[in-house]
Amino acid sequence: MRSYLNTFFTDFDYPAESREVLLNAYDTITAAPATAAAWQELMARYEADYNCDFNAALEACDDIALKTGLHSYSVRLLLFICLSRHLRTLYRERGIADQIWYDSMCDLKYKLWECKAVKNIWGSFVAGWFGGFFNLTRFALGRLQFELVTADGRIPTNPCTLNGLVLRNETKLINVHIPRTLTPIDKASCDASYAMAKDFFKEAWIDGKVVFVCASWLLYPENLDILPEKSNIRRFITEFNLVKFGVDESGSYGDMWRLFDMDYTGSFDDYPEDTSVRRAFKTHLKAGGKVGGGTGLRVL
Repeated sequence: MRSYLNTFFTDFDYPAESREVLLNAYDTITAAPATAAAWQELMARYEADYNCDFNAALEACDDIALKTGLHSYSVRLLLFICLSRHLRTLYRERGIADQIWYDSMCDLKYKLWECKAVKNIWGSFVAGWFGGFFNLTRFALGRLQFELVTADGRIPTNPCTLNGLVLRNETKLINVHIPRTLTPIDKASCDASYAMAKDFFKEAWIDGKVVFVCASWLLYPENLDILPEKSNIRRFITEFNLVKFGVDESGSYGDMWRLFDMDYTGSFDDYPEDTSVRRAFKTHLKAGGKVGGGTGLRVL
């Protein structure tokens, strides 16, 4: 496995410091018989059933971290990097292209960057998200990520009509995620991803069309008052028909780490303003503006 890890880190161009941290974590875990056995059990559990309980696996990672003195974020990410070897086998057995596996596994690196930026730890503080990739329900298809969901809870009424299509709670939709890749979500790359997803998820076709759904803090309506007219994010938002939205009344500003690379400290003054979008949102928040989330649908 250590050889696989070295190859993985090279193929995905992990920063040198992160490689050192994660390899040290692996060596520390496998050096002690008890934690080595626990780690091997996690590998075996996934190889026996790719629908295994990932929450239980993450709890086991936390126990291993406690026993070894490692940070749980590092151990949690390391688990999925190790599992990626068997996931590639599962892809190949099902005739899914290696490029889709590679693009999907890039998400581990994206979350590594986020964890370092937000928590100053090489690892992942959102490892619960990875299960969808590893149980073969979520896939990166080009710039965007997708998975099949039902319309239940995602449509304004049951049934509802959108662009001539009748949607019911049991209707299959294609859920869209925007990974933070540090590259633009330009129209060409997004359109290519939508086309790939339409072809990949043929079971979602309705009379030759598919319905995409996106639920995100980005789709909160007030964001359109903040974003520049020609921004890629604004274009992405307006391509969806907004069907639901809500204001974040918690006071925690829980999604703002995605924009500012830091948790809310209690003062908007602490947010960085090194990009135009960050400056715009910081000004908006300091002026009493709201943030929230929205759900949108799009037919293609």
